[in-house]
Amino acid sequence: MMKMHVGINVTDLERSIEFYSQVFDSEPVKVKDHYAKFLLEDPRLNFTLNLKNEVSGNQVGHFGFQVENVEEVLKHKDRLEKLGFFAREEMDVSCCYATQDKFWVTDPNGNEWEFFYTKSDVESMQTEDSACCAPQTQKIEITNSSCC
Repeated sequence: MMKMHVGINVTDLERSIEFYSQVFDSEPVKVKDHYAKFLLEDPRLNFTLNLKNEVSGNQVGHFGFQVENVEEVLKHKDRLEKLGFFAREEMDVSCCYATQDKFWVTDPNGNEWEFFYTKSDVESMQTEDSACCAPQTQKIEITNSSCC
């Protein structure tokens, strides 16, 4: 069995650890001065944070978690909103050749995370009023942060 690995560059390791600990509902297994590592079983993911002075290049469109049903989408959305995150909801949208229920949260460096359930396949990439699989470019601050 394989475990997916994603390593991202961040400019504030402490805030990023706080964000991802809450999003993953799990603490990192390793934290160093310029590095943190999460080993998740659900989803099977080796996720690392690498501290950099600035983040540029090697840009990713977005990251996401596909879940089994709309109840899981709503469970994660409710959990993260209770922790103080703004969750941008998109229910029953057609994008990426599928009808989906989803929401988005943004990490401290502006990386968008999508939690989604695919309800069915469709023939078109998107509806006219949907920015298909395209997160909104905005930085959302953590409201319950102990940082300055």
